[in-house]
Amino acid sequence: MPRWLRLPATFPYTLNHMIVTNISIFSGDPQFAEQNLNVLARTNGIEAAWRMALRDNPADALTAISGPFAIGLQVEDGSALLAVDRFAVETICYRIDDAKIRFAGRADELADESEIDAQAIFDYLYFHCIPSPRTIYKNVFRLPPGHFATFKQGLLNIQPYWTPKFTPQIDANFDVLKSEFLDLLESAVQTELKGSKPACFLSGGTDSSTVAGMIRKASGMRPATYSIGFEAEGYDEMEYARLASKHFQTDHHEYYVTPGDLVKAIPQVAAHYDQPFGNSSALPAYYCARMAQQDGVSRILAGDGGDELFGGNTRYAKQRIFSWWQFIPAALRQGALDPMFSSRWAQGTPLFSKGHSYVSQASVAMPARLQMYNLLLRLGIAEVLTPGFLALVDAEGPAKHQQSVWDSVGSASELNKTLAFDWRYTLGESDLPKVRETTKLAGIDVGFPMLNTALLDFSLQLPDAYKLKGLKLRWFFKEALRGFLPDEILVKKKQGFGLPFGVWLGKNPSLFELARDSLHTLSERGIVRPDFIKALMTQKLREHPAYYGEKVWILMMLENWLRAHAPAYKI
Repeated sequence: MPRWLRLPATFPYTLNHMIVTNISIFSGDPQFAEQNLNVLARTNGIEAAWRMALRDNPADALTAISGPFAIGLQVEDGSALLAVDRFAVETICYRIDDAKIRFAGRADELADESEIDAQAIFDYLYFHCIPSPRTIYKNVFRLPPGHFATFKQGLLNIQPYWTPKFTPQIDANFDVLKSEFLDLLESAVQTELKGSKPACFLSGGTDSSTVAGMIRKASGMRPATYSIGFEAEGYDEMEYARLASKHFQTDHHEYYVTPGDLVKAIPQVAAHYDQPFGNSSALPAYYCARMAQQDGVSRILAGDGGDELFGGNTRYAKQRIFSWWQFIPAALRQGALDPMFSSRWAQGTPLFSKGHSYVSQASVAMPARLQMYNLLLRLGIAEVLTPGFLALVDAEGPAKHQQSVWDSVGSASELNKTLAFDWRYTLGESDLPKVRETTKLAGIDVGFPMLNTALLDFSLQLPDAYKLKGLKLRWFFKEALRGFLPDEILVKKKQGFGLPFGVWLGKNPSLFELARDSLHTLSERGIVRPDFIKALMTQKLREHPAYYGEKVWILMMLENWLRAHAPAYKI
């Protein structure tokens, strides 16, 4: 329920690790830099510690607080302060009505009779999520990662208290940094265990395997590990999960998700989120978390963040290749290479077509270059969406949002700016909500040791070449863990819990029927062109199931959310 100003003074309760006292809410597990505040939190309650910490300069105080947290703190005069941690592991939403502010952990708790925001639907179709501060509801907003807001005398002021400041060490010593890094990793995992039964997700990738090994090292106990598999060629990584489990002697558990599982869980998972959410890994994550909950686990650790902090995503190497174009002398680029490779002739000539593609992308400045493979843009906005819907939205809105986030990082290398960009979009707006909400739906808590504040600060000091050495991804991370992780995991390609949805659509009639029915109903809402949906389901999906299956998933999850939360919505 929303937290109103008029709540009585005697109104404390807890819900999903959120503490509500009087007219304030607190969630997460903040660690204060001043130890007396941690003592105060244990003796007098978390509200007393927060009020003491924020009594003078909120921005400085928040910068000194580590760990996940979200707060909505109100005082007797009606003013309020809201804040979330650096990655928005915990979230808070708000709305202002009649010069009064309300806030809650979820957007739908504040929806009342709010209209659905067409721009938010467009943002969802572009990003596959709805980036803050917008939410699906008009007049309801979500505080962005690393931001705080003050509300006083009817006026709201929002500003960041933390933005990444990259300070790469010039004379880095690998051995010294390795020792510090391993200590920080172990400490981060120990902190996130919180005395619970030691357990973690295990995809068989570098991050989840590292967490599993560090649990064993930090706790001295045999951790329980949970993995998801798929009976689909090219999607199953169970062999690597088993390898990691054997290496670290974990108590390993496996579940193979089936198309039938998707048919049962898609409406439930879609409806659980407080707004449309399209990360297809949410379904495997849910089944994995549910397996852990049924095994008696109350808290599970996840490996999210390692790629984004230490340079592990393949696009970092790809964008470095494109950046080399700028090192060619301008006279040669502009006078010869650009005219030659940008021509239609080059585009249609097999020998030169790759050069044409390279120049076309390398000539686009970041961050717009990152969206050249955006699914909505590739398909064509006007080909997918109805004219009536497009008349309600700003099609350039997402690009403006991305440029603002990119510019906020300030002075940094292109690699580091791309990492910080991913902290907002890949982590804060997508991967963390995926894991946070699916574990919550399964009835357990989750911790993210890779996002430990000390590890984050450590990553900010690493030289670029330690993150991306030539075209070698996360070089330092892997070298530091060589001998700790099995070599097979260090050299494997990243995959995670990727879902073979498009492949299964062509093989399972029940799943196909759910998708077709969802998209048919969505077309009647006036958002997506009916002719596009017909072509998508009858032609495009057959041509390239994995590629176009992603679009079917995004549209299907939107429709299933609308069915649960706004069944009458039409433009």
